[in-house]
Amino acid sequence: MKTISDFNFEGKKALIRVDFNVPLNDQLDVTDETRINAAIPTLKKILDDGGSVILMSHLGRPKNGPENKFSLKHIIPNLSAKLGIKVTFADDCIGDSAKEEAANLQAGGVLLLENVRFYKEETAGDESFAKELASLGDIYVNDAFGTAHRAHASTTIAAHFFSEKCCGFVMQQELENAQKVLENADRPFTAIMGGAKISDKILIIEKLLDKVDHLIIGGGMSYTFFKAIGGQIGNSLVEEDKLELAKELITKAKERGVDLQLPKDSILADDFNNEANKLTADNYNIPDGWMGLDIGPEAGEVFSSVIETSKTVLWNGPMGVFEMSNFAEGTNQIAKAVVKATENGGFSLIGGGDSAAAVNNLGYGEKVSYVSTGGGALLEYMEGKVLPGVAALIT
Repeated sequence: MKTISDFNFEGKKALIRVDFNVPLNDQLDVTDETRINAAIPTLKKILDDGGSVILMSHLGRPKNGPENKFSLKHIIPNLSAKLGIKVTFADDCIGDSAKEEAANLQAGGVLLLENVRFYKEETAGDESFAKELASLGDIYVNDAFGTAHRAHASTTIAAHFFSEKCCGFVMQQELENAQKVLENADRPFTAIMGGAKISDKILIIEKLLDKVDHLIIGGGMSYTFFKAIGGQIGNSLVEEDKLELAKELITKAKERGVDLQLPKDSILADDFNNEANKLTADNYNIPDGWMGLDIGPEAGEVFSSVIETSKTVLWNGPMGVFEMSNFAEGTNQIAKAVVKATENGGFSLIGGGDSAAAVNNLGYGEKVSYVSTGGGALLEYMEGKVLPGVAALIT
């Protein structure tokens, strides 16, 4: 697979799949520019070479064609400010308006196409739709790692129509950092798995049991483990059909010499809301009528001490319902421990989604080694699956 550094873009129109799926508020202003910021080095490299840039992206999940709230025109002010030039906008991603704007684009210019998901052909991976997109550029660049696990028209199929294609800097960094953790991790290596369900993380946990020294389990999935080993978990989240699997994972960890850490205690609530009554309890003895919504103080301390002395840390998934401020402390504590490990010379990879949101919201994005832009894509890559968007770039 070639990277953007392998090409000189002088006189070329680069068709780039970026991930500008950014959050907008009620006034349709961008509230988090992380994904826009991530793409800027790729765009600047092409512009500095003397090329021009045609950008494709999706925004949200439009169901029935064009909707104003999902239009990419809302990010034009942010993108223009970042690049220091006026970005042109095409009110369609295919058809006459897109073709005309692309044909008129001069070297040093940037054209943003309208949301590719306004067409159902995008997610269907439709070949004729992909061919229309491909006709707009001379060279294809995929810098949208967050959608690389989808065989969509703009992320995968369009690449087949180009002899010259490569990954951008974001995609390159994502793959290199994932490989570093999977194949060249300094020890001790600690993986922190959180989130609601074991079923979402089975494959990655099994893969990591062959690689890590410590595996920390937090979040809603931990209660399935506790029930599996005879704990009383009250009204906490549980996957009844995964109890045997939880036992198997505990056994596998022992067989492979992995220190599997479950949270010793939890912050409980008597209702699923931020203003519910709270209680701290041992995870083997959660009273009926109460549910665990965050790891407890003892668990936070134990987990932190393991993380802070690690040389490689992979974190995917929060420790509790961190969107509720009264149940965010465990996730915050883990974020601080990951920062400490990084300051101590360790390498830390934050696997997209909720973990990335937690780290960024706390202002720690610059204090860890790398925050992935792709939650699902990173998990699938680490599970050993082939990502269609990556495979399409291999020549």
